[in-house]
Amino acid sequence: MKTIIFIRHAKSSWKFLELTDFERPLNKRGKRNAPEMALRLDNLGIQPDLIVSSSAVRAKMTATYFAELLNYPIPTIQEVDKIYEATVSDVFEVIEKLQDNKDIVLLFGHNPTFTMIANHFSNTPIANIPTCGMFGVEFKTEKWKNFTESQSNFLFFDYPKNSDS
Repeated sequence: MKTIIFIRHAKSSWKFLELTDFERPLNKRGKRNAPEMALRLDNLGIQPDLIVSSSAVRAKMTATYFAELLNYPIPTIQEVDKIYEATVSDVFEVIEKLQDNKDIVLLFGHNPTFTMIANHFSNTPIANIPTCGMFGVEFKTEKWKNFTESQSNFLFFDYPKNSDS
């Protein structure tokens, strides 16, 4: 079994207009939501074997908040340039190359791609994965390269303003 928790980066700041989209950091809300959502993941008993993040600043910052709360070693977060401005196919290629000894992976990235991926695996349409929203998918396979052909189970969808949490 393999599990991926897809996490959209937390809310980013538009305060510094001189920064490129890639360089934008988290804003106050993002810095508040990231640890809150990491705690929700911890309460589900999910401990990652690997954290993979887009190399965009806001995604890396979000991943760092999760790593800190989940006691995951921050220096081992894998940054992948391809996740920034990725298509669904790009993200699937990244997943297919994951090490097979990593069973639970947190993957930090961006919209609209993450909403498209959620709808690929969910039986219930999801209009939008909000900032710092996350969803989990379990795959019945032992090898990441086979994840798209394996049976999948959509585990959950959660986001900061979700009143059910």
